[in-house]
Amino acid sequence: MIQIGIISRVNLLSGSADVFLAILITWSLQSKVRTAWFWAVVAGLLVGYVSGLPWYLVLVGYLIIIGLSYLVQQRIWQSLLLEVFIMILFGTLINHALSIGYLVVIGTNINFVEVLSLITLPSILLNLILAIPIYYLIRDLANWIHPSEGIE
Repeated sequence: MIQIGIISRVNLLSGSADVFLAILITWSLQSKVRTAWFWAVVAGLLVGYVSGLPWYLVLVGYLIIIGLSYLVQQRIWQSLLLEVFIMILFGTLINHALSIGYLVVIGTNINFVEVLSLITLPSILLNLILAIPIYYLIRDLANWIHPSEGIE
């Protein structure tokens, strides 16, 4: 509801933030969390349902991003916030590339320079700004749901 009602109304040029993307990436990068695939499917179906794009396009995009975030988690392990920023950058690019690719396939005339400068880059900036509070909220939620064994 926050994505549809509030965050989608906050635009920078023609770009908008994707709350589900930021939450999914941050959740999947938590070391103790193993349910990211499930939540990627749920979020992909929900966003795909309300999106003007086919539902499977959003779902595939989210699943690709979760797969990449698991790979990044195994490679860069010292700075979780850096991983979140990197994955939000690539996640936004992947989602926009899938959307643009679909629109090109169905015959929509697209000016790639305008799309990049008016939609994709502002969306990346908004997602990165949104990543900081979401990171701390999701990190605390993951620690609350999956407490460390040493703390009793």
